[in-house]
Amino acid sequence: MTEQKWTSQRLPSFEGRTVIVTGATSGLGRIVATELGAKGARVVLAVRNVAAGEEVAATISGGAEVRALDLADLSSVRSFAAAWEGGIDVLINNAGIMMVPKRLTIDGYESQFATNHLGHFALTNLLLPHITDRVVTVASSAHRWGGFDLDDLNWERRAYQPEKAYGQSKISNLLFTLELQRRLEGTGLKAYAAHPGYAATNLQGHTGNALKHALMAVGNRVVAQSAEAGALPTLYAASQDLPPASYVGPDGLGEYRGSPTLVGRTAVASDPDLARKLWTESEALTGVSWPL
Repeated sequence: MTEQKWTSQRLPSFEGRTVIVTGATSGLGRIVATELGAKGARVVLAVRNVAAGEEVAATISGGAEVRALDLADLSSVRSFAAAWEGGIDVLINNAGIMMVPKRLTIDGYESQFATNHLGHFALTNLLLPHITDRVVTVASSAHRWGGFDLDDLNWERRAYQPEKAYGQSKISNLLFTLELQRRLEGTGLKAYAAHPGYAATNLQGHTGNALKHALMAVGNRVVAQSAEAGALPTLYAASQDLPPASYVGPDGLGEYRGSPTLVGRTAVASDPDLARKLWTESEALTGVSWPL
């Protein structure tokens, strides 16, 4: 008997549960928020563009709440967390940028590392006293693209390479999940990661390079799965009972597409010692410490 593939139709009820989704104005985040809202969740869209967030919220079953959050600005992260009251069942660290030209955030950090990792690191730690179930962080199969230099996280010594900088930020997501789960041991809280495979979204459209845009546009049409399919691993990680620090991705060839399943990481992204060191460095860079 063939096992039934997991789809959003198999999501359990989220009635009475509160879920925060970062970066929910488009792509995967919008789909995740919409699906969870349809299952009764109180969905909070944590977004940089509040007007766009309000437009999305109006389309979500039961409505959704919109709050301003710019992950590239640590003062915005602090303001979001300081204003929060009440419990959070699930925090979904979804927002991200991909392969952008080198630029620094207002805090002086390389933008991909800052947005994809540091902002979510700070947000999670600041909100952790409110979280009652789990944290899901969206990583990427791009964590396999390059190495990881703990001594040059900000790309100050190396020639900047957008693809490798993105890959390093995604390794950071996986190391963060690993160390977060270690610290949560015994609390009943869980930390998971997920990746969408190759999903057709607008994430790939900000490289500033016309040739890259053209190639990725072709890839979105020929190779990629839909954004709806790409959102399934995140929904799976947000709703299923999984082993600690699980990483969920598509089950197809190369993890490009398919149904959600548990997938592997590179040796670098699985290194517990490196995860601890990155955590310590992230505390120093953000000024945010472990709250428990």
